[in-house]
Amino acid sequence: MKKILIINGHPNEDSLNFAITESYKNGALKSEAVVKEIIISALHFNPNLQYGYRKRMELEPDLTDAWQKILWADHLVWVHPVWWGGLPAITKGFIDRLFLPGLAFQYRENSVWWDKLLTGKTAHIITTLDQPSLYYRFFFGRPSVNQLKKSVLEFCGVKPVKVTYVGIVKTSDEKLRQKWLKKIEKIGEMQK
Repeated sequence: MKKILIINGHPNEDSLNFAITESYKNGALKSEAVVKEIIISALHFNPNLQYGYRKRMELEPDLTDAWQKILWADHLVWVHPVWWGGLPAITKGFIDRLFLPGLAFQYRENSVWWDKLLTGKTAHIITTLDQPSLYYRFFFGRPSVNQLKKSVLEFCGVKPVKVTYVGIVKTSDEKLRQKWLKKIEKIGEMQK
């Protein structure tokens, strides 16, 4: 059985991102996967990496629990909106506090190279947009996807990393949103 962790990076539980999380989870459960969730906005932690990498901050219990879930999972599903081309602040803070040297990667002594400590895991980013996905991808260069996919997940050894864009959210109606949710459920069902 595949072990799937869904990480929801939207701070508002009334958002489309929460409905996407539920749809993906329902699909994955149909495929008999084991599913756990992290709702970042429900965690109690300081999202500010206060000392950079100069001094380690102790992980709060919620972050320790979140890290154990990440280690447990075979497949990480990240659900988040794109705001100002990037990730919501709470999601960025979650990454800053958890994807640390010694946990997610390890620099080699006297070298520019590093060891990727999350190899063997795969991921899927599902991101909502208020612009056409082609515009976001080719005109803006998809900064949030590059950051999460290349600079975080692949840097730490997670691959392949698939991406699904959902949008344009602000001009969508209920019928279109239901169509998106059914598509996301089908993607979840394909996780075997």
